[in-house]
Amino acid sequence: MPPRRRTEPSDGRAALTTWRAAPDDVPVAARRTAVRFTLEELAAVAPGNAVEVRVPPDGAVQAVEGPRHTRGTPPNVVETDPQTWLLLATGGLTWADAVAAGRVRASGERADLRDWLPLQAARQRP
Repeated sequence: MPPRRRTEPSDGRAALTTWRAAPDDVPVAARRTAVRFTLEELAAVAPGNAVEVRVPPDGAVQAVEGPRHTRGTPPNVVETDPQTWLLLATGGLTWADAVAAGRVRASGERADLRDWLPLQAARQRP
């Protein structure tokens, strides 16, 4: 069963367009919508519950196939800030560069998202 979508895709794409226009000066509501939309996209292309992806304070999602955690701190966690997440989701920053620069904290054997990023739905359209 695909994850339940909370963000209307057209609203998510509009929020991404707003973020792209002024990434350092985007309204908080647009940034949050863009982050939540892209997190939902990740869950759609990498369904599962093995990795918890956290982008505080804007959202979190469980994704990637594998063992499900039910209590306490999950064994596979990815955490980053909203700006870094949106850069990763849209192709403005590679996974390897973000990890090397310390912009992403990833723990656990399944906490490598390079196979799913950038997200096709979030890439810049001509």
